[in-house]
Amino acid sequence: MEHKIFILIIDGRKAQALAMSEVFENQGHGVTLAATPELALSQLEQGFFDLVFLSDSLPGDAYFDLLLHISGNFRETSLICLAGRATVAGAVEAVRLGALDYLPDPSLPEELLSSLNDALEYRAMRRENRQKQQQKENYNIDSIVGQSGPMQEVFRLIHKVAATDATVLILGESGTGKELVARAIHHNSNRSEKPLIPVNCGAIPEDLLESELFGHEKGAFTGAIKSKPGRFELAGGGTIFLDEIGDMSPSLQVKLLRALQEHQFERVGGTRTIAVDIRVIAATHRDLRKKVEDGTFREDLYYRLNVIPVNVPPLRERRGDIALLCRHFLERLTRVKGLEEKQMSPEVLEGLMRYNWPGNVRELENLLERMVILANGPVLQVEDLPPKLRELKSGGQGAPTPWELPASGIDFNSAVDEFERNLIVKALEKAGWVKNQAALLLGLNRTTLVEKIKKKGLIEPDGKNGGSA
Repeated sequence: MEHKIFILIIDGRKAQALAMSEVFENQGHGVTLAATPELALSQLEQGFFDLVFLSDSLPGDAYFDLLLHISGNFRETSLICLAGRATVAGAVEAVRLGALDYLPDPSLPEELLSSLNDALEYRAMRRENRQKQQQKENYNIDSIVGQSGPMQEVFRLIHKVAATDATVLILGESGTGKELVARAIHHNSNRSEKPLIPVNCGAIPEDLLESELFGHEKGAFTGAIKSKPGRFELAGGGTIFLDEIGDMSPSLQVKLLRALQEHQFERVGGTRTIAVDIRVIAATHRDLRKKVEDGTFREDLYYRLNVIPVNVPPLRERRGDIALLCRHFLERLTRVKGLEEKQMSPEVLEGLMRYNWPGNVRELENLLERMVILANGPVLQVEDLPPKLRELKSGGQGAPTPWELPASGIDFNSAVDEFERNLIVKALEKAGWVKNQAALLLGLNRTTLVEKIKKKGLIEPDGKNGGSA
């Protein structure tokens, strides 16, 4: 089954953009138009696009600025440049800056469709190579799906800290992918040939955790019938990942602090000091600062762990990644678990976008697997959603409010501009793109509304740019 392809055309020339859009829409693909750089950036942040066509007709340096931004920040999106005066030098420069292809503008329909197919084949080949590499390396940075602003900051930190031996503290809610980040740091470091040893400090009973971390000697306690090395020894030369470090008891925190400071310890029941060369990465969903204030977490251990903090954002603060994550999980369910291949209706995606995801990425993955198994048809529909998400779709309680503020903060002007744009689009759609009626719905003068439509580069789906009146 072929997936519907989502395409963004960035071109300020209405006639050209509509002509291209028709070529792709006739093939059943979804097309979004952006007449200005600002609108293009907003669309890229809101959702996932398989392919972007970027015209060099944009004013000033906007063409090159967008080329660099898209190729640098949207790794799963293919970029094709359109040049009104195509030259060999221009093609070389565009490819050097990250474009996959370089076409004359305007291009024939068959040239556009051929370029689309080439882009999809290239992406499929790149994913196949990446999967093979991941099988060898277990995890790397490409195993983390996301291209939103908050995730770009996570990727930037991974690249910077991986080259060092600094201790890293990964912070984030349950289900956000903290272990994936830890593995990406390890496998991009100079310790990648050595083991990464994970320990879930919250899942192991307190009386066993010390032995699990540091090992024990024969006869150290009932059942210790032979000596056993701990996770610190097993991680020698590599990395130890201490997950849910915030759940560790105060008494064990003291022993861990010494191991971190001196890189040496004794096994339970032993007297021989063992030295190890390891890197430490810790993670927690707890507020360690608050636990320090409460006296349940040692302040000196907190500062020893918190050398470089990496905050993994919750899914509700990176909604622009939801469409990309859905595609990734649906493909993986087919490839890895052998489940029937499914597509997703736009209405289902809208419902997923409105939900707050307390269980984060893990909850999304589990939900999609359940829907794929239980859905009757080849396309996931609204009725396949659980009741709590169907209620959100129809405006029930729990939908995120427009003024919800992420912990990482927002760009105020961009947020206000996007909120205003969405209101105008909804009013135009409700009024059938009749400007007089839309202006009444918004309580604006018609002239004011027309100016805003032009400023934001809004184009009516049928190309009439505002319909009648």
